[in-house]
Amino acid sequence: MARWLHARQPGYRPHGHIAFARLCAVLQPGDVLLVEGNERISSAIKYLTQSTWSHAALYVGDALPVPTGGGERPRLIEVNMHEGCTATPLASYEGYNLRICRARLTPAERTAVIAFMVGRLGVQYDLRNIFDLARYFLPLPVPARFRRRAMALGSGDPTRAICSSLIAQAFQSIGYPILPEVSDSGPQGAAAAREILHIRHHSLYAPRDFDLSPYFQVVKPALQGGFDFHALEWD
Repeated sequence: MARWLHARQPGYRPHGHIAFARLCAVLQPGDVLLVEGNERISSAIKYLTQSTWSHAALYVGDALPVPTGGGERPRLIEVNMHEGCTATPLASYEGYNLRICRARLTPAERTAVIAFMVGRLGVQYDLRNIFDLARYFLPLPVPARFRRRAMALGSGDPTRAICSSLIAQAFQSIGYPILPEVSDSGPQGAAAAREILHIRHHSLYAPRDFDLSPYFQVVKPALQGGFDFHALEWD
């Protein structure tokens, strides 16, 4: 079932026009790279989250060594259904619609987030996730109020993970917010009112949450390096 859900669907065409080389030049260690996948499971995740993004990976720069047998240095750490937590070359996602989400971190905090992910290499995918996502393929619609809970999947086994939940754990390990729940506490007076940030359980995070988070900057490679629309040539 894992192999079937991970199979790619033919006819995928990215809608973006950003040069892949420019995107690679803009990436910084600690960035979250969102992917519009074209596997069967991607369709389920995009439906459940009502989002373009079905997968998330963490860019780690030069934190990992070049393979001993040669080849491209792996610069992404991600969790795949058929491999678990693995290191992947950046070129694996050339030709996909991608989005860069960047947290505001100090160099030491970036190092800590990357070290968390490196330490999880080899962790297996939570296979109970497969059976939950398989419900999408049944001819029964999922009501909107249940979609978020449908992403709170899996066995809860700390030795297993899904893509966005592991990255959420990495940022929560240093206390960095993604989409905390905000509530007011105390009297209604402006001087006394304060906000309490309730960190959600990591299993509730989906790839789109890094895009929606007010604490992650969406980086547009085409706008970096002095973009001037006057220089465009229109047909």
